[in-house]
Amino acid sequence: MSETTDDRLRLLIERVERLEEEKKGISDDIRDVYNEAKAVGYDVKIMRQIVRLRKMKPDDRREMDMILDTYKAALGID
Repeated sequence: MSETTDDRLRLLIERVERLEEEKKGISDDIRDVYNEAKAVGYDVKIMRQIVRLRKMKPDDRREMDMILDTYKAALGID
């Protein structure tokens, strides 16, 4: 490889490393928020589910709810 290619590769690797560090920091921050929520009495498991649901498109969420209801009915739950 040429020196220019080597420099480009090194810069890309360093950039990925910085982003990985930022990602770890953000993960730590999220964990701290959930710990704070738990400390004041919120159910963290439910909060995580709500966050997951809010990320979904409304149509996908409705479809998932319909399938879940169908499965629950088939198993006699509710």
